[in-house]
Amino acid sequence: MIFLLFLPTIIAPFIYFYYPKKINAHTLSNRHKNIKRGKTAIYLNCISFIAAFLIVTIFIFSTSAYASAESSTTSELALAAAFIGAGLVTGLGAIGTGIAVSSAAAAAIGAISENENNFGKAMIFVAMAEGIAIYGLLISFMILGRV
Repeated sequence: MIFLLFLPTIIAPFIYFYYPKKINAHTLSNRHKNIKRGKTAIYLNCISFIAAFLIVTIFIFSTSAYASAESSTTSELALAAAFIGAGLVTGLGAIGTGIAVSSAAAAAIGAISENENNFGKAMIFVAMAEGIAIYGLLISFMILGRV
């Protein structure tokens, strides 16, 4: 059921981006129009995801969820929330690492091709980007350790 709340946050930006919108051809080029619509779609995705995430967080951690310690549904809900949280931390950490490493590694290769003495400095930035995935994995282990 919680997935159904997040589904519109995934679909809505694509609908906005691909829905034909009438823009005067003389004022904006196609490339500029697509860039503007893409940025708006990303902003819409971020805002709607954060709103849905806050609503789900408030729902999961409300006092009514912990009304009865013996209730099996409460323990199942807490267990499901822990697994979802661990999965989100690991997945988003890996996505962030991929984005960071793609930029840092490309810049590092360019710097090394110009001057081979920049290898150590360039690899530090790539290693820092890899740390994001390690931190996400550590947090997911901490979450699963409490279950």
